[in-house]
Amino acid sequence: MVGRLETGIDVLDRKLDGGLPPGSVVAYTAEPASQSELLLYELTAARGTLYLSTQRSDEAIREAVDSSLARVGSPTVRRLDRENPIREAKRLVDALPEGANLIVDTVDTLERCERNRYVDFLNYLKERMLATGSIAVLHCLKGGHVPDHRTETIHAADTVFDLRTTVGATELENHLTVPKFRGGGAPTETIKLELSERVEIDTSRDIA
Repeated sequence: MVGRLETGIDVLDRKLDGGLPPGSVVAYTAEPASQSELLLYELTAARGTLYLSTQRSDEAIREAVDSSLARVGSPTVRRLDRENPIREAKRLVDALPEGANLIVDTVDTLERCERNRYVDFLNYLKERMLATGSIAVLHCLKGGHVPDHRTETIHAADTVFDLRTTVGATELENHLTVPKFRGGGAPTETIKLELSERVEIDTSRDIA
């Protein structure tokens, strides 16, 4: 569709009629033990990316991206200040160039800040994405103690990617759904993915 920005991941772009509308904020939910970061790394291939980390060091993320066997880009990686992550994130987002990607990995740290400050950040983030025609992806971990303001993240997001990982007797399966998509009709079917060295459709069984 004209005006969409490709994610760089073919299966997602097909399901989303060509990609995401410029200005989109995406909440990407996944289990901590999944290979969810592979999708984040592949997103960096589509365009210039600012990669904000709240947990892992910038060196660790650069090494993971550089060693990936998938098609990736050369993101600018910054570790957020633990003392005031929202203030640091705003400062960095304020300098985001036109038509870029912004990845926050993970957003959990920001979600644990005071509610009004976090909601203000979400509104500011949306305004910056619209002003620059960019896309923001907020990596949200599931399981364990979910941050108090996860609901605010999901509500503010234009699109939700939900990755579910199940461990069977003989195999591990990853299913991606898009339950929310303000850019059009949300895909109704689950996408079965293989997350090993890159993001690929798992064709071992029918996608259902």
